[in-house]
Amino acid sequence: MQITRATDYAIRCVYCLARHPGELWMIDDIAREMEIPKSFLAKILQKLARAKLVESQRGVRGGFRLARPPREISLHDVMVAIEGPVAMNVCTMEGGRCDRSGQCRVHPVWVTVRQEVEEILKARNFADFL
Repeated sequence: MQITRATDYAIRCVYCLARHPGELWMIDDIAREMEIPKSFLAKILQKLARAKLVESQRGVRGGFRLARPPREISLHDVMVAIEGPVAMNVCTMEGGRCDRSGQCRVHPVWVTVRQEVEEILKARNFADFL
């Protein structure tokens, strides 16, 4: 399992903002500080804003900041905002997409792995990294 580049950049972005709670950061500054391509970062910030993890302020003194304190934003929150539900296999997603789930002997393993990964990601918030 490997996280996408978008999720990696989103985690870097939230970490950058978490180090400076309440401060507004311009896209250019976040991109330079965290080594994220500016055009990619704009798309990531849109997703983070839709998930209510960051908020934007328009205008000359505008920018982005966290919408909540760092301790209230988990790695899981960021991953779901960028990629959707965390799942090891499509059959473990809500609504399961596999007709064999009830008879598959591996299915319970995927469910357990998903649950454990989610627990770990939910337990780690951005205050932990400061």
